Order: sequence, then C-alpha cells, then structure tokens
Amino acid sequence: MTDYTKELNQLKAAIEKAKTERTKAEANKETLEKRREELLAECKALGVEPEDLAAEIERLDTAIQDGLKQARELIPEEFMR
Repeated sequence: MTDYTKELNQLKAAIEKAKTERTKAEANKETLEKRREELLAECKALGVEPEDLAAEIERLDTAIQDGLKQARELIPEEFMR
C-alpha cells in the first residue's frame, strides 16, 4: 500500500502545481486584457481604429521617409560626407 500512498501524494502535488499555474495564467490573462483595452483606447484617442493600424503605420513610415529625403535634399552634399 505504500506505493499507492506515494503515487497519490505525487498526484496531489501535481494537481496543486496545476492549480497554481492556472491561477498565474488567469492573472496574466487579466493583465493582458486590461493592457489590450488600454491600447485600444489609446488608438481611438489618436484617431486610429485598431483595424487601420497597419495602414497607419505604413502611412507614417512613408511620411518619415519623405521627410528624411527632403532634409537630405536641403543639406549641401559636402556636409553629408
């Protein structure tokens, strides 16, 4: 019977470990959901809908590239070396 007791104790320990991990996962999920809501609110405050983020990032990247190109064109070439 000692073998059964040992196995039952191992199972009990595994169940407790799983419960602990589940609690951690639930807390992490809550934190991530809260952060997601914060990010969505921030996007909307900036006037960007979440589904438009990729297009907005691309638009901003293009604007940055254009601005850098204009700046390079305004600076004499001898200063760019």
